[in-house]
Amino acid sequence: MLALLYLPGALPAAEALKPADKRPNIVFCFADDWGRYASIYTNVETRPSINQVLKTPVIDRMAREGVLFKNAFVTAPSCTPCRSSLLSGQYFFRTGLGAILQGAHWDASIPVYPLLLRDAGYHLGKSYKVWSPGAPADAPYGGQQYAYEKAGSDFRIQYDRHVMEKVRRGMTIAAAKENILGQIRGNFDAFLADRQPGQPFCYWFGPSLTHRPFVKGSGQALWGLDPDSVRGKLPKFMPDVSEVREDYTDYMGQILAWDAGVGVIVEKLRAMGELDHTIFVIAGDHGMPGVPGGKCNLYDHGVAVALIVRGPGIKPGRVVDDFVNLMDLAPTFLEAGGLKPPEVMTGRSFMNVLHSDKYGQVDPSRTWVVTGRERHVAAAREGNLPYPMRALRTADFLYVRNFAPDRWPMGSPKFTHKADLPSLEALEKTTSVAFADMDASPTKAWLVGQFGEPRWQWHFDYAFGKRPAEELYDLGKDPDEILNVAGDPAYAEPKRELAARLMRILADAKDPRVIANPVPFEHPPFTDPDRAGDKPAKNAKP
Repeated sequence: MLALLYLPGALPAAEALKPADKRPNIVFCFADDWGRYASIYTNVETRPSINQVLKTPVIDRMAREGVLFKNAFVTAPSCTPCRSSLLSGQYFFRTGLGAILQGAHWDASIPVYPLLLRDAGYHLGKSYKVWSPGAPADAPYGGQQYAYEKAGSDFRIQYDRHVMEKVRRGMTIAAAKENILGQIRGNFDAFLADRQPGQPFCYWFGPSLTHRPFVKGSGQALWGLDPDSVRGKLPKFMPDVSEVREDYTDYMGQILAWDAGVGVIVEKLRAMGELDHTIFVIAGDHGMPGVPGGKCNLYDHGVAVALIVRGPGIKPGRVVDDFVNLMDLAPTFLEAGGLKPPEVMTGRSFMNVLHSDKYGQVDPSRTWVVTGRERHVAAAREGNLPYPMRALRTADFLYVRNFAPDRWPMGSPKFTHKADLPSLEALEKTTSVAFADMDASPTKAWLVGQFGEPRWQWHFDYAFGKRPAEELYDLGKDPDEILNVAGDPAYAEPKRELAARLMRILADAKDPRVIANPVPFEHPPFTDPDRAGDKPAKNAKP
């Protein structure tokens, strides 16, 4: 059955096209759990948003100098499967054990864009996270042999904690921030120093600072973000209370740091005269963690991400409506490097969109994406079972198919009465104590604490409750995706059409969830306990 996933007879090496005289560099800045948060997006939003409070000058400038995508999505709202998809240019469900988070294992027979570019003469490197948790760590990027992290990794995760530790040791906040930015600069300089003269390079900058945990109060302490500044700017499904607002501003502080980190890479490329010869891409791997509707959900808050592309041949200042799935990056990067993508890739290059001078809808075929999910935290449900779901997103509708509606989408509650609730501290710090597919956070802790409270019952059920087999949202009337009209007779025809279309797409893509019997994701090795953690980097280059 798994042979259907890999199609080994159909995995030719990338075929070289006629190379350009000087192939462009490729720099990919990719943040954990970032979602679609940057102040530039206020220009395309029609309702209140925390983007009205954020100030991301570097990301905004890159968007003004390149293309801003309004409709970019990941194939899966979970770190490892999203990255399996992006690196391979295939739907996550075609990557074997790469389709799950804990317990993931990489199949080296799957072609991936970084190694194909390396074999075609690109200088390859990365700093921080590429593919994890999973084994071998960062395998689709060649493991740690291409790691440049010796200058420091304080920007990788828990950035706010590292800043505060430096302040406690006597640094000013500004000096502590600059110290950490210096680590980014040192790592990138070391990567460039290993490049051969004139050699094109491919670099992945992958910090996890927007991944939890965050230091409570750090948004205000380090960045001056007032929690009340986001009052009235949260999505309708988010409780607009002080605890949640502070949690949001702590997250926003990490985004401001992310913007500054990207700025280090941009500054270096400008200084060396390479920026205009570089395809520079900024994106994130899925939505906000530890909150309702975000990470591990197929609603926009979970799968919609920022995507900004700047580079040679790209007319600046464009905003496009085309739907792009991040698996489309792999064939796009390969085309940029003068390579023909392997036929096994289900992603499609969007170089035609990048090189167009049009705004709005450029490619008339790019009007939809498919997203999905299987297993995230291994023990979230009894028997290490997944929560299988797929969705079809168009400009007008979101259709979601929940294949096992009897299961808890965010994992088992692990309590039945108010007296059984885990402590507030446990819910803020330990993901596994309840609903393990939602990261531990102050927002999660507050919301679980409202269990049994009538005023907040709807919010609790939205975040944690079981879901029907089908969900349908009319985005024109309901942009926050909170009113399921799947049972409304007035929507019977669009529901039927979207459901049939989704199943056709999945079958054509050879999704084991719909073509296999038994479904492999429901059985070992996919349901084995966690076997692969996020291993520390070893043998990183100096």
